[in-house]
Amino acid sequence: MEGAIAQRVQYPTWVDCRKFEGKPLGSLRYSQRVKEEKRFRGLVALAHLQPDRRYDQRRSVSSEVSCSDNNSSVLLEAGRVHPFDKDLILKAKEVIPYLNGRSMYLVGMMGSGKTTVGKLMSKVLGYSFFDCDTLIEQAMNGASVAEIFEHHGESFFRGKETDALKKLSSMYHVVVSTGGGAVIRPINWKYMNKGVSIWLDVPLEALAHRIAAVGTDSRPLLHDESGDAYTVAFKRLSTIWDERGEAYTNANARVSLENIAVKLGYKDVSDLTPTEIAIEAFEQVQSFLEKEETVEIPDGDL
Repeated sequence: MEGAIAQRVQYPTWVDCRKFEGKPLGSLRYSQRVKEEKRFRGLVALAHLQPDRRYDQRRSVSSEVSCSDNNSSVLLEAGRVHPFDKDLILKAKEVIPYLNGRSMYLVGMMGSGKTTVGKLMSKVLGYSFFDCDTLIEQAMNGASVAEIFEHHGESFFRGKETDALKKLSSMYHVVVSTGGGAVIRPINWKYMNKGVSIWLDVPLEALAHRIAAVGTDSRPLLHDESGDAYTVAFKRLSTIWDERGEAYTNANARVSLENIAVKLGYKDVSDLTPTEIAIEAFEQVQSFLEKEETVEIPDGDL
């Protein structure tokens, strides 16, 4: 599970970003931000993005006011995003008017990068980020997903997953990383359809390599298999894909890593960065919302 790969993240309350405009950053806080951005840019594997401490620091600021419409500008002006990420910020600014506060739900196979890409998208939007697996673990007094599967079974876990999505569906301005199997329950789509669902479509071979690299201990659907890590991961992923593949196509937007790699001239999807994937996600979301607006306009108004 993706939540078990990344460290648990504390979810921020809303911050009125306009309060920071035009104010000195302070040498100490600026130094901390520079260190965080250097570490962020140095990460290569999608599964190893660390939580952003700057968001944790802003949790202490009161006021739960959304700043999604001007958050990107503030980030640029404050110098808190590397120049290479400006394309992502600009793309986020383009999609914000179309979102109109709607939440986004990332779906996809285990290891597809939902947590990593979701965190990145939430930062540039000024949204809060939630990982369904982490929420379930918290509801179970800190028991890991693997432990929940072992002691209570998959059906119990899926019920908790649905409970989490039901609560999240009443919220706005959030990005949600769902579990790989969230798509198999129709009721979950009912909740996710209150926002925009995004499918991260990653080739099975790439997923198997990622999972083999970090191990299968945190993934209960793979852990009981025997053999070398890659073969075990690929075989089990193929079976899971046969069970869930069609369900993923229900998502409003599809982000194909193979398509991105071709477009950018990369030989392998493993060369893609989280930023490049997030940019494509915003593009696909905007395309979906533009079509949605067109459909909703009465013929007489065209």
